[in-house]
Amino acid sequence: MESRTLGSLTVSALGLGCMGMSEFYGTGDENESIATIRTFLDAGGTLLDTADMYGPFTNEMLVGTAIAGRRSDVVLATKFGNERRQDGSWVGINGRPDYVRSACDASLQRLGVDHIDLYYQHRVDKTVPIEDTVGAMAELVEAGKVRHLGLSEASAETIRRGHAVHPITALQTEYSLWEREPETKVFPVLEELGIGFVPYSPLGRGFLTGQLRSPDDFAPDDFRRHSPRFQGENFTRNLELVDRVKDLADEKQCSPAQLALAWLLAQGEHIVPIPGTKKRDRLNENLGATAVELSAEDLARLDELAPAGAAAGARYPHMNTIDT
Repeated sequence: MESRTLGSLTVSALGLGCMGMSEFYGTGDENESIATIRTFLDAGGTLLDTADMYGPFTNEMLVGTAIAGRRSDVVLATKFGNERRQDGSWVGINGRPDYVRSACDASLQRLGVDHIDLYYQHRVDKTVPIEDTVGAMAELVEAGKVRHLGLSEASAETIRRGHAVHPITALQTEYSLWEREPETKVFPVLEELGIGFVPYSPLGRGFLTGQLRSPDDFAPDDFRRHSPRFQGENFTRNLELVDRVKDLADEKQCSPAQLALAWLLAQGEHIVPIPGTKKRDRLNENLGATAVELSAEDLARLDELAPAGAAAGARYPHMNTIDT
């Protein structure tokens, strides 16, 4: 697989999001998930993305099991800041320096590694100055526990202030054919500061695959049942967008998922999507996106088919945790 650069960090052009292997998208199969991670590494993928809150805590352990004996093959990214209890209940967003340090130590233990390659603040704690949080993260770099720093769902101002304390390697934010807000709000500051961009949910939480045709397609414990974009009239309107993408994918003789990922890869060499999956067949489909070539005409058509603001409904039931 080709490589790309996030700041000063070299990674595979596509990463693998591991969240759904443990929570949020219905029941997973641990053995299949581990096999999926190892298949990704065998294919030349390097960037694995997890977080302490996924599970909670169990996703990091799963990833640690999968990469045992293969640490040198992996660029390992994890996150802190969405604090949860062992029973899964929510504590809140925490960016206090003492918590940054304790969360990192706990993640290192669960992952079974001596350092994290890319450590993100998962959500911005609006009660703590970003300078204090990034300052504590910088101490982890000095201690050798972390190699590079990242932010997630941070505003342009927050990114600029954090970067002034310690170089930020990557910003992770939702971005896809149905969520294009980062283009106007944060892309300019990323380009100015030389920060890489890691789109999560690059397939619109699975919607852009074309496989979801009804809210009844979701398992009872699938969090998408409660997402505004997957409910009622929003679902119906968003299907129209997906069908437009599918028509072009048919013309290109690729799947809608491959087309959506190829579009992201064409947006800039500093962009590394992390499509999540817990199955090897879906992984192999996603990896096929790197072979899809899009002409200037194709890109223009996609801009017309899925313009900014085309998706119906908010990204989350509650958007107050997003730093805007």
